[in-house]
Amino acid sequence: MKKILLSITAVSALVAATVVPAVASAQSFNHRQDRLERRIDQGLRNGSLSRGEAYRLNAQLRETARLEYRYRRDGLSGWERADLDRRFDRISAAIRYERHDRDYGSGYGRDRDHDRDYRDHRDDYRPRW
Repeated sequence: MKKILLSITAVSALVAATVVPAVASAQSFNHRQDRLERRIDQGLRNGSLSRGEAYRLNAQLRETARLEYRYRRDGLSGWERADLDRRFDRISAAIRYERHDRDYGSGYGRDRDHDRDYRDHRDDYRPRW
């Protein structure tokens, strides 16, 4: 009796270990796309993304959504699902990169003197007579 219970427990643990990652990877593409759109909007609002960066990222997201629509017309195969996952991963990495590249556009976070021609900073410390 103990052997049967032990084998049932082992099999159920094995099945649970393989089902949990499958459920996690079956995350809705619409949910993932919504999260990426929110990250882009948040980056635009807080200034970590410029308008041009946000436009390019949104264009990549729209292109991936169109591709998903084409894939879904005849059912998603395993390869198509993996392709969409890779594309969403790349967009997510691009959002992360663009939000942390310290490219804030004009004005915010930029050294205005650095944008002009090179200036000798020793002039700041010379006495003005």
